[in-house]
Amino acid sequence: MDETLEQNTVNQSTDEEMNDADKQSLPEDQNASSSSDTDSASDDDQVADEDLNLQISTLESELSSNPANYDAHVQYIKALRKIEDIVKLGIARQTMSQLFPLTPAMWQEWARDEITMNSGSEAFLAIEKLYERGIFDYPSVPLWCDYLEFVQEHDPTVRECSPSGVSKTRNLFERALVAAGLHMTEGSKIWEAYRDFEQAIVYTLDETDIEAREKQLHRVQSLFHRQMSVPHSGLKSTLLAYKSWLVQQGNALDADSDSLEGVSPDVASSYQKSMDVVNARMHFEDSISGKEETDVERLQGYMDYLKFEQSCGDPIRVQALYERAIMDFPISTTLWVDYTGYLDRTLKGAAIVRDVYSRATKNCPWVGDLWVRYLISLERARASEKEISSVFEKSLLCTFSTADEYLEIFLTRVDGLRRRISAGGELEDDLKFAKISDTFQRASEYLLVHLEDPSGLLRLHAYWARLEATLGKDLVAARKVWDDFLKVRGSVLEAWKGYIAMELELGNTREARSVYKRCYNKRFSGTGSEDICHSWLRFEREFGTLEDLEHAIRKTSPRLEELQLFKLQQDIKSIGTTKEQKEIPSKEKSGEKRKQDPNISDQQSKPKRQKNNDKKIKNLHGEGKNQNVVSLDAANKVDNKEAEGEKSSSSNIERKTDIAFGRSKHDDQCTAFVSNLDPKANPDDLQRFFSDVGKVVAIRILKDKFTGKSRGLAYVDFSNDAHLAAAVAKNKQKLFGKKLSIARSDPKQRRGKEPADQKKHVSGQDSSKAAEPHGESEGNNNNNNSVQFKGKSTFAVPRSIRALGWVDTGKKTEGGEDEEKPPQSNDEFRKMFIKK
Repeated sequence: MDETLEQNTVNQSTDEEMNDADKQSLPEDQNASSSSDTDSASDDDQVADEDLNLQISTLESELSSNPANYDAHVQYIKALRKIEDIVKLGIARQTMSQLFPLTPAMWQEWARDEITMNSGSEAFLAIEKLYERGIFDYPSVPLWCDYLEFVQEHDPTVRECSPSGVSKTRNLFERALVAAGLHMTEGSKIWEAYRDFEQAIVYTLDETDIEAREKQLHRVQSLFHRQMSVPHSGLKSTLLAYKSWLVQQGNALDADSDSLEGVSPDVASSYQKSMDVVNARMHFEDSISGKEETDVERLQGYMDYLKFEQSCGDPIRVQALYERAIMDFPISTTLWVDYTGYLDRTLKGAAIVRDVYSRATKNCPWVGDLWVRYLISLERARASEKEISSVFEKSLLCTFSTADEYLEIFLTRVDGLRRRISAGGELEDDLKFAKISDTFQRASEYLLVHLEDPSGLLRLHAYWARLEATLGKDLVAARKVWDDFLKVRGSVLEAWKGYIAMELELGNTREARSVYKRCYNKRFSGTGSEDICHSWLRFEREFGTLEDLEHAIRKTSPRLEELQLFKLQQDIKSIGTTKEQKEIPSKEKSGEKRKQDPNISDQQSKPKRQKNNDKKIKNLHGEGKNQNVVSLDAANKVDNKEAEGEKSSSSNIERKTDIAFGRSKHDDQCTAFVSNLDPKANPDDLQRFFSDVGKVVAIRILKDKFTGKSRGLAYVDFSNDAHLAAAVAKNKQKLFGKKLSIARSDPKQRRGKEPADQKKHVSGQDSSKAAEPHGESEGNNNNNNSVQFKGKSTFAVPRSIRALGWVDTGKKTEGGEDEEKPPQSNDEFRKMFIKK
């Protein structure tokens, strides 16, 4: 090695002398040109340095304001390497490695820079630590190879092949094989390096020491056997190398053939099994190593590969494949969660599980579930309180997507403290119940602001209060926990129930009763206000005296009545809303566009209808001065008919008649009044009854206002007087077994304005005419409450409204005096009642 260095020095000196001679032999113009080029290059370098310094200044400002900027750290390190600022470069790398896991390439670059810039025993130990940190983050095969090469070249004990140096190197190789020796495509590099190391030791041994040489050769052969029993893509080349080595040892074999002739049966069997394993996995290897696949496809290929390995049941191979996957996808949450979960199920308390969790939380610090399981794994591995506390504090510095993740971390921390304190035995000095109280206090202060779901806060405080009362033996502190929580969440019913449940669990019925007295009259959501009252009554029945029960009844009864009344009001409102929603579509389906006066409403009281009577007259019949007679329920008739929603032909005829009446009133010029009608008869029946007399224009059957049943009266409109006369001629004919009374309808007669001869004609025509309701000809099919308006001072003067079949015993016989004239004013109407 020294001779090589000397030769290189001589060659370098010769080259420098030749360059000087060449420069002296150049013409002056060429020398000048060379000088100009040098000046130009110098100017370019100066500009580049200025740009680098500006970039470094910008990156430093960015990192001071946002230390979590990963890309800024990477660019900063690259810029410092270019200007070769060793001090700042070391600090930048150290800072980034504390925040983020460095890639294997970055660890290799860092170690090589340190090797170039430093030498000596202290530098060797520092670089060795760098490699250890690197392989902890990622068990990369290239990084392991660099580490092994560095130790063999720079460790004096290894170079001298001292027993301690050889032992150290062998241990390092064995660690490398465990970490990365199962890598299907690259693991053979470590095996080959290990064999080369052991083979080099053979050459250092004295040829006369046959026993030592035989022992060392056996080591080499054992490595060959181990390597051929491990599945990897270079098995065939390993077999050829093994056969070549056997030939060197004096065995007669065909070293150029990949057949297993001349190989021991055990080795051949192991080799064949390994080849079968490789062949079964090659299509998976193609899916994760192909350059044409996208990252999504490669990640899915890893997941399929892992599923296959887990089905084979070899945990070591599964773990090795997980390590390969996270090197390619270091921030994949799915991979880390699956990896740690698999280790929890298979290895549990092993130290490797704790290390994997440490790496997982470093790569994906935003996943709260990883921190929770990390704390549990530390407790399972019986880690010290100092280590667990350190991990807990790191987790609180992370940014999670929801406040629930912080809640789970706090509760996990408390769970661990509780278990270790409850277990008893010898505790650490800083492991006391005060730590539980402090953890709860920190959780409450943070989560009261950020946690929106009250159930999580309730869970936290209920746990806190129970531990204060049981484990801490401080009932005052437990009650203070509930009181403080109720100050900010007093509207949560479950909080009061939790407080009461704690007191009952501790046997404090008196304190539970006082809590009931504080909360029974509070307003809770849903049926909570009623529930707490009934809960108090049940409590007094089970735990209280008769006086306590009576006191609870006196307190809760008014409250329950108030709640019941409020519920009834809400039900009425909801029913009204539902009714309105149902009525709106039915009106839309009627196909008639009608603007309803806001004063005409089914829900309006009768006094209000009377006050707004003038408005009704105008809206229903226009502004004409001669229109003096209307029906009070004419407007209600339209809405009532539409609300019934009848689909029969009879309802259709009545609806058309009502709608027509809403536009113009009936004059009853060709109308027959029919009485003694069977209640079952409908307009279709009357249509058939009068089918032989002529065309029927409309039929209106009068119905009771409240029941909606037929009153046995009807109006039948005909097209002309001839048809009407033929209809009247059918008087006393039967329909459904009842004799009908049929007479001509004359509204003028009922208004008292018809001539005397008309009055005689009608009275002599049929006595049933006297039973015709007044004002019914105006089209009101609902009731007989029509009134007559006269003058400005007269409001509603009732006519002689008589029940069906009523006989006036005081009426004069035909040809005698006229019947008593009905009252015509309010005073006459009042005197009539006083007289009676």
